[in-house]
Amino acid sequence: MLFNLAVLFGTLVAMEGVGTLAHKYIMHGWGWWLHRSHHEPHLGMLETNDLYLLALGLIATGLVALGKAGYAPLQWVGGGVAGYGMLYVLAHDGFFHRHWPRKPRPVNRYLKRLYRAHRLHHAVKGRTGSVSFGFFYAPPLKVLKQQLRSKRSQQ
Repeated sequence: MLFNLAVLFGTLVAMEGVGTLAHKYIMHGWGWWLHRSHHEPHLGMLETNDLYLLALGLIATGLVALGKAGYAPLQWVGGGVAGYGMLYVLAHDGFFHRHWPRKPRPVNRYLKRLYRAHRLHHAVKGRTGSVSFGFFYAPPLKVLKQQLRSKRSQQ
């Protein structure tokens, strides 16, 4: 049981790296055609960017199914992937973009830093020049602002 929990929590932590790399190199790279909707004003709750979350859900479901079919640790990896997806929806859609009825505000230094880093990510219009691609980790704001200034001066 401890091994299974270690796999689950290890996957949750590893998914931040996977998510950061996917956001930077896929969503702001060749997959921009889907992610663009997230960086533009839109009406309603759904956007084409949500297809990335659907893909993540299918991957998690496939891993759980493989785990049930005899590769037991994979179901815990799938659970970690699914857990990351649920945390992403709560944090990103609910907290950063305030798509929930109550519109929560950041209350501690960690949440304020994540929120401000995400605002800096969206300060750039278009697919290039953005900073801070992580969802649950953000470099210090001073570093992000310096990166943003540097990228703007290169244009």
